[in-house]
Amino acid sequence: MKISTKGHYGVQAMFDLAQHYGQGPISLKSIAERQSLSEHYLEQLIAGLRKAGLVKSVRGAQGGYILARDPDDIKVGDIVRVLEGPIAPVECVNDDDPEQCMKSEFCITRNVWEKVKESIEEVLDSISLADMCRDAERAKMNRDFYMYYI
Repeated sequence: MKISTKGHYGVQAMFDLAQHYGQGPISLKSIAERQSLSEHYLEQLIAGLRKAGLVKSVRGAQGGYILARDPDDIKVGDIVRVLEGPIAPVECVNDDDPEQCMKSEFCITRNVWEKVKESIEEVLDSISLADMCRDAERAKMNRDFYMYYI
């Protein structure tokens, strides 16, 4: 399974919103600049995230986007599922259409793909946007701590 730019950039944009959580609406232009992403592409991604209830839009001169829930309550898996669809390395373990494979009852390889799917879901669903913000803060502190001057 390979995550496309939809999932990759969507997680980046949501991470940016999480870093600025509580600071009011954030414009897509500022997210695009900070994350080095296309503003036009972000518009498309944010539309899906808004429709799924992960972000809210605020109209007006000081408008933009805010997270619809606390960063602790939004998991990376939520974002990836909205933008990429179900997490399944092969069609026969796709939750949206479990009857797809006619050999599912006796297929040995299906067990392998089911375990892969469950492992990916476990990781993606164990990381919240708040976790990512804390990791970023720790990484920043470590970078600032190791300053060498000659």
